[in-house]
Amino acid sequence: MDRLCSGSEGAGMILCANPRAQYLAQQAEIDAAIARVLNNGRYILGEEEQAFEEEFSAYVGVPYGVGVGSGTDALYLALAACQIGEGDEVITVSHTAVATVAAIELAGATPVLIDIERDFFTLDPNKLEAAITSRTKAIIPVHIYGQPADLDPILDIATRHNLRVIEDCAQAHGAIYKGTRVGARGDIGCFSFYPTKNLGAIGDGGMIVTKDAALAERARLLREYGWAERYVSHIPGGNSRLDELQAAILRAKLRTLDDSNQKRIGIAQQYNECLSDNGLILPRMREDTTHVFHLYVVRVPERHMAQEYLQSRDVNTLVHYPVPVHLQPAYHHRLRVPAQMRETESAAQEILSLPMYPELSQENTQQVIDNLRSFMLARQPVN
Repeated sequence: MDRLCSGSEGAGMILCANPRAQYLAQQAEIDAAIARVLNNGRYILGEEEQAFEEEFSAYVGVPYGVGVGSGTDALYLALAACQIGEGDEVITVSHTAVATVAAIELAGATPVLIDIERDFFTLDPNKLEAAITSRTKAIIPVHIYGQPADLDPILDIATRHNLRVIEDCAQAHGAIYKGTRVGARGDIGCFSFYPTKNLGAIGDGGMIVTKDAALAERARLLREYGWAERYVSHIPGGNSRLDELQAAILRAKLRTLDDSNQKRIGIAQQYNECLSDNGLILPRMREDTTHVFHLYVVRVPERHMAQEYLQSRDVNTLVHYPVPVHLQPAYHHRLRVPAQMRETESAAQEILSLPMYPELSQENTQQVIDNLRSFMLARQPVN
């Protein structure tokens, strides 16, 4: 066995995600950012938020960014900015965080859910056209786990049917599809800054990014009561604002995002090298893309037993996601599901997220590897 693929067990529980570790790794910069806001005295939609909008949209590669209260709000406000609502249909996947579908319902539209590609867990473009009707107004591809969806065929279909493409980038900050960062190819990109994300706040936050000035302006109005000037509502709107503290923290973290993503990729490479020969199905990377490994997700037989085994050995794992949205009690009567969901339902039975965050040490990565290899070896039949 390769030296990198074996190692002594470390002490203490290894978490699946650890946002506190990122804070400690950048404590001086984050504390300074917080102090700067507290001393400035403006805490909503001030200089920090405006600067972060400019810096993050430039990072993605588009001219406009609109900071909002969460990733869910980003999706909802993106749909509203596109004037998609009651009577309209929006196509997305069932294998996603429920926020994707919740946002479509918040906008008043009907979610239409289709199956995923087996190898990449993302929307299957081959299933798209059969789901389109005269009511379809948009497609939301989800760049799940840090893996870009296959945007070229999705955008081609959208163009032919005059549909909006709203990218759900909540798990893919910095991921690249054929030379372009996710969020820059569709009409709108939507990001979450939930604390466990590749770029995480210390609280909730989100952003809409776009190259369309009109969509950016409408989103900006919608996030704050429709105000173009204070206290004068030009369109009906709500309240979803990225606060100054979160914006300042995110500005500090943005400077190290690419480095953090490279550390995630390095951990994924170690997992790939050491777990490739024992019956697990490991993540596949789409050609001409950069997967940024928000999550490292394997397919494992007898997943429940694997989770219990690893937990008993101080390795925390999670399942993203155990119940597809179309099978959840709150949603299964409120959706349109035009075809069978074989790949989605199969994935939900087998997927397992291993510990993945930039500060995960090589020793602890090896502990995960050693214990998962031990479980798989114990499950192999004796000849």
